[in-house]
Amino acid sequence: MSVGETRITVIGNLTADPRLFFSRQGVAVVNFTVAASRRTYDKAADRWVDSDTLFLRCSAFRQLAENIAESLTKGARVVVTGRLRQHGYEDKEGIWRTAFEVDVEDVGPSLRWATAQVTKAPGDGDQMESVARSATDPWAFAAASSSPVLSGSAPVAPVGGVPGIPSDLTT
Repeated sequence: MSVGETRITVIGNLTADPRLFFSRQGVAVVNFTVAASRRTYDKAADRWVDSDTLFLRCSAFRQLAENIAESLTKGARVVVTGRLRQHGYEDKEGIWRTAFEVDVEDVGPSLRWATAQVTKAPGDGDQMESVARSATDPWAFAAASSSPVLSGSAPVAPVGGVPGIPSDLTT
């Protein structure tokens, strides 16, 4: 975690099935959008009322990306945690816009109105061993990993690159 980064937790529903693809280096990337609405009970109307909906685009990488694509589908209620990132882009009319995205650190199904059967993904033991080593040696994970390490300061792809994917994963 970097100093000053904005961490966020959002609870909502997937608007579509997660979209999995692979970067040119073979790194798994998944994109999905979470729609989150606050519901309040209107006593005068005797009904539940939805507030405005917040739509947040989310991206995850590597094994997490593959697990998300395999586990979650459109409509699933999820709890997503990650880093909120802002980026700018020029739209079709040449107007500069700002967008927010979540770089996902963890995601799971919401169990408020559902149940889930958790299955451990194969190969997680090696990754967990690397993470445990990195707790005492900050360079251990980077040295043990054969793929590029995503950091909070990775640059975002330039115009013409792949939006929302750090440029070190698209070259």
